[in-house]
Amino acid sequence: MAGIKGAELSQYVEELLETVLNGTTPRGSDGRLVLRLAQEVINLECKSVRVVAFGGGTGLSTVIGGNSQLEDWPEQPFVGLKEEFSALDVVVCTTDDGGSTGLLLQQLPLIGIGDLRKLLLSMILRENLRSTYGLNDFATIQLVRVIHSIFNHRFGPDVNDSRCISKPALVVPDNIRACCPEALYEFLSMLGRHVSPGGEGPTIRPGGHCLGNLLLTAAILRESRDGADSPPDSAAIERGLDIIARAIGATPGRLHPATSTPGQLVLRYGNGVAVRGQRKSAQCRRNFPVDRVAVEYCGHPGVKPDLCRAIEEADLIIYAPGSVYTSLLPMLKLPPIINAIKANRKALKILGANFWIQEGETDISRRSRNRGFYVSELVEAYEQNVPGGAEGLFDVILSANLEHVPGNVLCNYALEGKSPIYLDRSRVEQLKALPIEATIYSTRRMRLAQVIHHDPQRFALAVRTLVFAHQRFNLKPDNTPQPCILSPPIETPSLTFPPLCEYRKTVGKTLETKHFSPAWLRNTILDITWDNRDIRTGHLRFFRGAEIVGARAWNRSKEWDNVLGYYDPENQMLKLHEHLSDDPERMRENLVIALGESLLGNYLECRRWIGFEKGEWGARCYEIRLRPEKERGCFLSGSELHTYLTLSRMIRSPGDPRTYRITLNDNEGFLPPGLLFGLTYAWYLNNAYGSIMEYEMSLLRWPHNKLIPHQIEEQKRKQALIVFFRNVVFRHSN
Repeated sequence: MAGIKGAELSQYVEELLETVLNGTTPRGSDGRLVLRLAQEVINLECKSVRVVAFGGGTGLSTVIGGNSQLEDWPEQPFVGLKEEFSALDVVVCTTDDGGSTGLLLQQLPLIGIGDLRKLLLSMILRENLRSTYGLNDFATIQLVRVIHSIFNHRFGPDVNDSRCISKPALVVPDNIRACCPEALYEFLSMLGRHVSPGGEGPTIRPGGHCLGNLLLTAAILRESRDGADSPPDSAAIERGLDIIARAIGATPGRLHPATSTPGQLVLRYGNGVAVRGQRKSAQCRRNFPVDRVAVEYCGHPGVKPDLCRAIEEADLIIYAPGSVYTSLLPMLKLPPIINAIKANRKALKILGANFWIQEGETDISRRSRNRGFYVSELVEAYEQNVPGGAEGLFDVILSANLEHVPGNVLCNYALEGKSPIYLDRSRVEQLKALPIEATIYSTRRMRLAQVIHHDPQRFALAVRTLVFAHQRFNLKPDNTPQPCILSPPIETPSLTFPPLCEYRKTVGKTLETKHFSPAWLRNTILDITWDNRDIRTGHLRFFRGAEIVGARAWNRSKEWDNVLGYYDPENQMLKLHEHLSDDPERMRENLVIALGESLLGNYLECRRWIGFEKGEWGARCYEIRLRPEKERGCFLSGSELHTYLTLSRMIRSPGDPRTYRITLNDNEGFLPPGLLFGLTYAWYLNNAYGSIMEYEMSLLRWPHNKLIPHQIEEQKRKQALIVFFRNVVFRHSN
């Protein structure tokens, strides 16, 4: 790099940003040199630079064209990378399953489209709107406000009136409704009618939905040959995106879902627990770092060949700031995409680092569990998860310079549980990436609102400056061209899940055959399974129904616990104490515990305590005898049940393979196998459900060198129990 070091380049970027945006030259710098460099950056021809940007959610839309979710976005919509680089392709992760997108996935075999909607808005260009509708500048901004109102409008959860779907302009404020061109009004109304009652597509109830998601769904389904019966192919999705892009002023053919195949995330944590679903990963607090991420698809995850060509031919590849494990890594698990990125040896590749740790993803470091991530650990997450490692992915890590952030701002974020992701420069350099710090947030917004968000103008200028510096100094860590050596492509994930709407439908049909008292318990269990899709449909076979039992009729022994939900093998019912009726969360927790217990079915023929004579240290023995395997009605096979009982500390009798015992001291605590199974089942699904087990499993957080031998053995047993539940009960692949 001609002697240029990361710190020097970072200083250049900082000085150029301050000079260009604020019109001031930093003290102590060569003012004439900075002004000359700034002018060269501004005059740099970037329109022909071919750019591919990856990401998902808020981070990608913010750097492309501003965060289109914000109420004040229409005041300054023409900013960001789209204004600097016209040859810009945007690739979006589509495994989101929360909010309005999640409601659509319950009904239709779609990819997650919410982030595509956000990007469609952020990619709107002034010249496209002016040429399409013949508008002046004032009318163009007014039209942006109209589009923003329609595509971001959210219906309340109980709304059933579909008039605003079939006539989307009704949600626009009265003072700007007339600014909607007639052609756009008719086009959006046509899309809305498609998914309204009496339309040609599926009827979608508006409650809880974002109107823009419904319009985008309608556009895609209208282009799909099979309608709503099967997942739309990539051509239908592309046509649906393009017709909306043309209508609202985004450039057609530039926005791409990473794949058209519906899929869901699987995150595995450092304790071995694996969970399905992006929304769930954001809600659960596992107290362990994320170890790896995978995606389960409902078919072969296809990637468009023209997208791969765009990646291979790009001059600049940008990974937008965002969720590492849920927005970026899922795309890099797709062999065509990662192969195309690594095959492109000429492009400058920039990773935009996040400002703050993200709960559930980067809040616990793999190196030190007492803190969140550093920037180098973001790179290491790619090394851990991407086939062939992080080599060939990044040349530059663009990080925020937080040196001059006031302490009160940092304190405000700390009160929200957020701490900065600091740049550890030397470690990043060891990972063969060039660390660059820049003030890529709005200092004005920081002063006025005490918040730090990526500023699209500053981020785009920083990228432009890096392009300029790369042309001068070659920012790649190794100037010597190397042949591209790729690891063997990863295999397509096994088809372990149907489209999520099919899962929902199958669960619903299964529950229809059961008895619930009161009837609303059915919907409670249906919602529990959607929120915890690790629950297999086969887990629902072993109970006949669920009922709330009055306090006087409650005959559950309190010898073991104060759990208020259990499975009764005599009548195969999930039973819940009436005290739970006023506590929905505890009701859900106890339902899940009882559901877990039901997987063992009526596996017990009998159970008993065996007392010892006095003088034998006050010990006692708990003994169970299993029913013959054919009579059990159990989710586990005979060998699997034996493995589980061994992990629950039961020892098989040498003389009778159906009898198991455990000997305990009088004061020694003990969880019987059935209760332990239910508690572990609930804890595995969501550790908020199994607070008892969270205490039991806390031993897993201790390093071996701080434990005595007995604790090490107990830690191994608990780790093996997690592996058993992951592989046998929930059928996660290794």
